[in-house]
Amino acid sequence: MAKITLRQAARWCGGVVDDKYADVEFLGANNDTRVLKPGQLFVVLQGARDGHDFIPAAMEKGAAAVLCRKKVGDYPAIYVDDPRLALGIIAREECRRMGMKVVGITGSVGKSTTKEMVAKVLSSQFHTAKTPANHNNDIGMPMAILDMPENTQVAVLEMGMNHFGEIAYLSRIANPDIAVIVNIGTTHMEYLGSQMGIRKAKMEILEGMDSRGLLLLNGDDVLLRHLDRQPEQRITYFGRSDDCPVHAMDIRQEGDTLRFRVEAGKLNFPVEMHLEGEHFVTDAMAAVAVGLKMAVPYEKIAHALADFRPMSGRQEIFQKKGYTIIKDCYNAGPESMAAALSVLGNRPGRRIAVLGDMLELGDAAWAEHYKIGRIAAEKADMVFAYGPHAKRVLSGTITGGMSETMGRAFEEKDELLRALKWAAKPGDVLLFKASRGMHLEEILDAFLEEEK
Repeated sequence: MAKITLRQAARWCGGVVDDKYADVEFLGANNDTRVLKPGQLFVVLQGARDGHDFIPAAMEKGAAAVLCRKKVGDYPAIYVDDPRLALGIIAREECRRMGMKVVGITGSVGKSTTKEMVAKVLSSQFHTAKTPANHNNDIGMPMAILDMPENTQVAVLEMGMNHFGEIAYLSRIANPDIAVIVNIGTTHMEYLGSQMGIRKAKMEILEGMDSRGLLLLNGDDVLLRHLDRQPEQRITYFGRSDDCPVHAMDIRQEGDTLRFRVEAGKLNFPVEMHLEGEHFVTDAMAAVAVGLKMAVPYEKIAHALADFRPMSGRQEIFQKKGYTIIKDCYNAGPESMAAALSVLGNRPGRRIAVLGDMLELGDAAWAEHYKIGRIAAEKADMVFAYGPHAKRVLSGTITGGMSETMGRAFEEKDELLRALKWAAKPGDVLLFKASRGMHLEEILDAFLEEEK
């Protein structure tokens, strides 16, 4: 990352800085004193507490300066009307100054995994930086940009949202050269009303692109294949369908190895990945499409994907205390829940699904939890459901043919933990899957750490 003076940052964002501090430099930015690093710009935000209250603590931890609305002590600072917006502007201008190519990635399901795969592929050819976990919003993404090494040639930026206008804001900061939309699911329907609304929100990624940009879309997703209006940008479709210019064929799961071939124009080459679940093919094909469009040799693309491993909390499969654990607690929607249950269903042994609620589904929540229950009845031998919609999941399992004695609903984590410890036996396969807000990983950690 490059050092930025307060004078330069203030000029970019229209802020005010005292002359005696104008030449103070900072490296990166942070809004959390708990993880703030010496030399960073401390960004003051309004949350449950006024961020100005934390300025003295930030300076004691070594912050170089502060981005804030009002003066609190005699510290190096940039004074602005809105620190959040100022942070975005500073990140935008720094991104332009660095001159790096930008790949923006969004989607309802799998965007984080796709981001990781794209970064893995591009790292084989370029100095590549990416947004870390959870840095896909209006605060995290700008901070990630300001933390990128000075020699970065390509930035891979994940863009998340749950309301209209959020991806448009991120896109105007990043100005993507390539935009990837992985799919249009049902997550965030609570705020966006329908899948058409979700598509509209995802298409906001075009807001910061010019007409020379490239839009990569999942050609297997009917809502992306048939758009309301044709964007100015060039479009290339990736997926499994033969009519996608970049498509996968001969897909097969062999144990814990996923194999397929890629066909793109005259190219035809094999890919082998150490992953379980054909749903990963879509994410991988997005990475292939980005790599090919950026002239990464296909041999490097295949090697990078073979070396890819999932991020922590996203379908981690491991053995502990005699159990096979499938940990997928990072997030959940109907599509990813069904995919995780499919992975569980393909495992030998007694299969136990520990399922927490899927959040932000709005009016669709009642029906979607019921549907997941029916799928779970086909893929699992036992179901432990947790959360306000747990009973709805259980009603789905019964309709799906599961015995009432093989499923239970819980409102309290302690009750679920006790029941799970009593029921599970070494040799079982356990899937833990829920939206992040359910904190299902706490139950998994307690289950594995405590003796039965």
